[in-house]
Amino acid sequence: MLRGHRMSPVAVYGATPAELEQALALGLAEAPEPEAQAAPRWRAVDAAPVVQEVIREVVREVVREVPVPAESVPTLVIDKPLRSGQRIYAKGGDLVVLALVNHGAEVIADGHIHVYAPLRGKAIAGARGNTEARIFAASMEAELISIAGIYRTTENPLPDTVQGKPAQIRLEGEKLVMEALKL
Repeated sequence: MLRGHRMSPVAVYGATPAELEQALALGLAEAPEPEAQAAPRWRAVDAAPVVQEVIREVVREVVREVPVPAESVPTLVIDKPLRSGQRIYAKGGDLVVLALVNHGAEVIADGHIHVYAPLRGKAIAGARGNTEARIFAASMEAELISIAGIYRTTENPLPDTVQGKPAQIRLEGEKLVMEALKL
């Protein structure tokens, strides 16, 4: 029963003579009596001393390092339009917006931002300094774009190659690179 629970019995204590005989036949040892008791409970006083063969097993501890995948942060998916004044933050991960991001609304992510509708508000990707983060939009019309703290506002309008078109924005050094997507 013990072996069935991945336990290895090594000795028997407090067994009757019949139980002790069975345990010895199975390769188990008799556990010594505690110091408080002078003689084993089941031994006769005039019994001959029992000689037992002691088997010592050397166990070596092996440390095995198993890589554990980092805790994965799920992607935050928003499927309703964002109105002016609303702010959505995908802490530790990516953000996917399936509806319009209106002027005055903010979408923020520590990873990438994907907007499968017009992006007219503010988009801040790589909020905690991820320089590999990107911003994707089905219609790039953002009033502010930022990746890892490098930003651009409407004071400096988007180029005609991406304005109102499917586009991606990425960081190259300290420069925002804007590219139209060919869908």
